[in-house]
Amino acid sequence: MRIPRPFGGRTHLERSPREMAAFIALGAGLATAAVVGVAWAAGFGGVTERLREVDAWWLLPAVGAEVLAYIGYVLAYRQVARVEGGPELPHRRALALVATGFGVFVARGGFAVDLHAFREECVDEREARVRVLGLGALEYALLAPATCIVAILLLFDHVSTPASGLTMPWAIAVPAGGVLALLALRLRDRLRGRRGWREALAQWLDSIHFLRQLFLRLEHFTGPLGAAIYWFGDIACLALCLRAYEGHFPSIAPLLIGYATGYALTRRTLPLAGAGAVEALLPFALLWTGTPLAAAVPAVLAYRIVNFWLPIVPAVFGLRALRAAAA
Repeated sequence: MRIPRPFGGRTHLERSPREMAAFIALGAGLATAAVVGVAWAAGFGGVTERLREVDAWWLLPAVGAEVLAYIGYVLAYRQVARVEGGPELPHRRALALVATGFGVFVARGGFAVDLHAFREECVDEREARVRVLGLGALEYALLAPATCIVAILLLFDHVSTPASGLTMPWAIAVPAGGVLALLALRLRDRLRGRRGWREALAQWLDSIHFLRQLFLRLEHFTGPLGAAIYWFGDIACLALCLRAYEGHFPSIAPLLIGYATGYALTRRTLPLAGAGAVEALLPFALLWTGTPLAAAVPAVLAYRIVNFWLPIVPAVFGLRALRAAAA
């Protein structure tokens, strides 16, 4: 089956090593600029002092936590592929797709890798898009409600940090959005097959239907479980990095609020795996939840080395495996 070229350009399988190196260099430049800018806001002296006093042993289990996150994402990925009679992806192929999708050299973001893969595995283009949307919905189907519950508890406790301006949106928007999405599911049959925004909305509603099947059908239990493992591993990685530079573990509730706020979009959603954006936003989100900015800057830098730069190695091997399979 002929695979359409996204936006008339080349896919990640057709990029030359020079082009991928250019994307990596661009990502490094964006990340460096963001780190320097936030470090300037925090004060270079304070950041340097935190770097000198680092308890580096805590960074080793941070790597292990990120490996756990990858395992969880592979489990979730396979279930999104097979729900509603979809393809059964081998573990090795799913691992290659997940690793490649987290690579900085994918200019359009990891979802471009997922879309290309599902186009090859699924019957038609529409089904591939719905599964990619379902994968994105699954990422937040656990993180957003958990953050919402924590935000409500913090509001009832009348805490001053994080402020209500940060917790109130989570407490209100998540339930309201969930109710509206469930009510809108009734319209998906009417909108399917239309043109323009109606078809786009129908695809999004079909992805919500896929998501509901993942939670309701026992054979797909590893999908939500894998998403939970992914978020647990990634948040634990950040917590361990904060422990290395702040001298103690952060409180779970503020950490979750700060993490979810700083990760409004995930690595697979953003171009170049979010290079520069996460380094700029996450330290301030942690500051708003009580972490000193001088400690947040090196902690986020270490966290991004673990979950962003080290995974370039498995991403390269994953890309090689995908190219070999395509050949």
